[in-house]
Formats: sequence, C-alpha cells, structure tokens
Amino acid sequence: MHIARTRGYFGIGAEGVSKSANVGALLRTAHAFDAAFCFLIGAGFDARAGRLADTADTPAHVPLWRFDSPAEIRLPERCVLVGIELLDDADELPSFRHPLNAAYVLGPERSGLSPPVLAQCRHVVRIPTRFALNLAVAGALVLYDRLLQHGRFAERPVHSGGAKTALPPPPCHGDPVFRRYPPTWRARPEEEA
Repeated sequence: MHIARTRGYFGIGAEGVSKSANVGALLRTAHAFDAAFCFLIGAGFDARAGRLADTADTPAHVPLWRFDSPAEIRLPERCVLVGIELLDDADELPSFRHPLNAAYVLGPERSGLSPPVLAQCRHVVRIPTRFALNLAVAGALVLYDRLLQHGRFAERPVHSGGAKTALPPPPCHGDPVFRRYPPTWRARPEEEA
C-alpha cells in the first residue's frame, strides 16, 4: 500500500460546531490524511460522543487544540489560515493553490464561519456545490484536493483508467560538473593508482 506523503504540513479545525459526531468524523478524516494538528474554536465537543464517529481515536495520535474564541487562535509560525465557506467572492476549490503550510477552518452548516474568524483568514475557499455540505465531507474534499496538489503521484493517463507507470524516479545528482578543470582537492583516477 502506498501512503502518500506531501510537502509541508496542515491542520484542520471547526468553529462553533455542536454535533460531536460531525467533529469526530472530521477528526478521523484529518487523521487519515495525516494532519499535523486539529483544532476547535468555541465548539461544544463531547469526546465520548465524538468517539462513535472517530473510531481511529485521533486525539490520541494527533494534537487537538481547543480555543474558546477566535481571538485565542494560535497557529504555528508561517501557517496560513484558510476558511472554507460558501461565499460568492471566495476562491473556487478546483482553482485554488494550497499554501505549503495551512490550517483549514470550517464552520457549522447553518451559520458558517463567524466574521471574526473570516477576518483572520488569509484565503477563503468555496467548494462549488449548490448548498452546504456535511462538515466531515467538506473537510475530506479539501484535504483530498490538497493531497492531489502537494502529493507525488504518477500523471493521469489521457484515456480513462488508472496510470500504468510508476511514480517518477526521485531526483538524483551525478558527479559534479566543472567548467574548465577539476579542483585540486579532487584526485584523478590515474593519480590514485
């Protein structure tokens, strides 16, 4: 089985979500996609109820940070906050370039992200659907899109079906190339004998 490794790191979280099963499913999805951390903002999360959906017990393997309000949000240095919201002026997910280090935040289905959280987001991304998706489903779509951009996979074939070629070989470097003469520190093969 090939476990995809991506460049950079990411975290994912939710604001104001009251359904612990939705949070549990989001945490399990984050763990499956190899999240560096998860976070909750003002969420009424019952860990016992969340475990019914999070069968991987994500908080035992991935750091889970809880913030009482948007003002308390603390992210790692150079980590970009990206809001996932159905706004008309948001960037469409299929044409969005994911930051190398990002923290994605989702809001509740009915009310969405609060204005204080949206004000902290450097980017706001929209999944092009007719109406709001379930929290865990939206999170899975965003993380899958990130994996496609930052992961190393074989190119898709022109025709339908899977790729028949393996991953591209890892970059390798040959002997150094000198413009005129090799440096004195490098012995020539005939001099070594």
